[in-house]
Amino acid sequence: QVQLQESGPGLVKPSQTLSLTCTVSGGSITTNSNYWSWIRQPPGKGLESMGAIDYRGNIYYRPFIKSRTSISRDTSKNQFTLQLFSVTPEDAAVYYCARARQAPRFNKATMWTDYDYWGQGTQVTVSS
Repeated sequence: QVQLQESGPGLVKPSQTLSLTCTVSGGSITTNSNYWSWIRQPPGKGLESMGAIDYRGNIYYRPFIKSRTSISRDTSKNQFTLQLFSVTPEDAAVYYCARARQAPRFNKATMWTDYDYWGQGTQVTVSS
């Protein structure tokens, strides 16, 4: 059974960098055909796929936030990370890590069913 767990600060100040880590257990992040993803859900809004890193290390970013986003991985720790730079209050959301079995498609609505395993989510507040 694959399990994912997000970790990181719950409060970030405007203009700072949000850094989140997802620790994966029950399976390797280098296993074939897995896409390790970051998704967020702002208050009162739907899910938004932010990007992913696949089993080969290829990285996919949602275009409109690509300039503020960095996704990486540490295969020795079986973790992948999200950095979101220059955060604003509009970046406040519940942030999830999840596993997909195909590359993200940013031209469609993000659905819970796009992913087969999810972390529990971590609330991020942006405030000074």
